[in-house]
Amino acid sequence: MSPLVTGALLGGLFGAGLLLVVRRLPFLRRPSVDDRIGPYLRDIGGSEVFLGVVDSSSPFYAVLRLFGPSLRAGATRLERLLGGAASVRRRLSRAGIDRTVEEFRIEQVLWGAAGFGLGLLVALVALSLGVGNPVGLLVLSAFLAVIGVLSRDTYLTSQVRRRERRLLAELPTVAELLALSVAAGEGPAAALDRVARSCRGELAIELQRVLAETRAGEPLVRALDALADRTGLVALSRFADGLAVALERGTPLADVLRAQAGDIREASRRELIESGARREISMMVPVVFLVLPVTIAFAFYPGAVGIRLIAG
Repeated sequence: MSPLVTGALLGGLFGAGLLLVVRRLPFLRRPSVDDRIGPYLRDIGGSEVFLGVVDSSSPFYAVLRLFGPSLRAGATRLERLLGGAASVRRRLSRAGIDRTVEEFRIEQVLWGAAGFGLGLLVALVALSLGVGNPVGLLVLSAFLAVIGVLSRDTYLTSQVRRRERRLLAELPTVAELLALSVAAGEGPAAALDRVARSCRGELAIELQRVLAETRAGEPLVRALDALADRTGLVALSRFADGLAVALERGTPLADVLRAQAGDIREASRRELIESGARREISMMVPVVFLVLPVTIAFAFYPGAVGIRLIAG
C-alpha cells in the first residue's frame, strides 16, 4: 500500500474521531428531555439497556453502561429507517421473547456492529498483505454491517417458526390431558391449572399466562381469545375458540377437546405427508443435475474413445 493511501486512511480516522469528540462536548450537545429528567426518575425504574438481565459483575455490564445512550440512539435511527414496529412486536410476541421493539433494534445494532467489526478485521488483514482496494474493503465492511442487521431479523423469524412447531407438537397432548381432567369432574379453570402444572413446554407457559390473567380478573373466555391472538397459529386459535364456545354455550367440553385433538393430529399427519412430497421433489435436483450427468458420462465415454480410435 502506498504512503499516500496510508496517510489518507489515518487522516480520515483521525478526523472522524475528532468529529465524534467535538460533537459530544457538553457545551455543544443540547440535552434532550429524557436526559434532563432521567436522573430524577432513576429510582422508579430507568430505561437502561438490558441491565436487568445482565450480571453486574460481568464485563458486558460495563460495556452496556458505557454505550447505552449510543445504542438507544442507533436503535431510534434504525427504527426510522426500517420501520415495521408493529410487525416486530407481533413476531416477538409469537416467539415468546420478552423484549420491546427498542431492545430488538438495539440487538440489531449490535449485530450490525459485529458485522462491521468483522469487515474491518478482514480489511486490515488484506491491507497488511497488500491485497485489495481500501474503498472496496470499506464497502465490504458496510455490506457486512447491513447483513448483520438483517440477519437478526431473519433469526427472529426462524425463532417464531421453531416455537410454532413446538406449540403444534404439544397441542394434541395438552388437549387430551384437558379432556381427561374435565371428564374426571374438574372445571375448566382447574383443568387448565392441572395441565399447566403437569406439563413442560411452550404451550404450558401460555396456559400459565392465561391462568394468571384469569386470576387478575380477566374472564376465561377473553383470556383464551387473547391466547389465540397472541400465538397466531390457526390450530391453536381453533383450540382456544372451541374452548370459549364450549364454555359459553355449555357444550360437553371433554368431547370438544377430544375432537380437536384428533383434528390436530390429522392436520399434522397431512402436513407431514405434504412435507415428504416436497422433499421428494427437492431430492430430484441432485439426481438430475449431478448423478445423471455423471452416469451418462461414464456410459458414453468409453464408446466415444473407441470411435475416436477407430476413426484415427
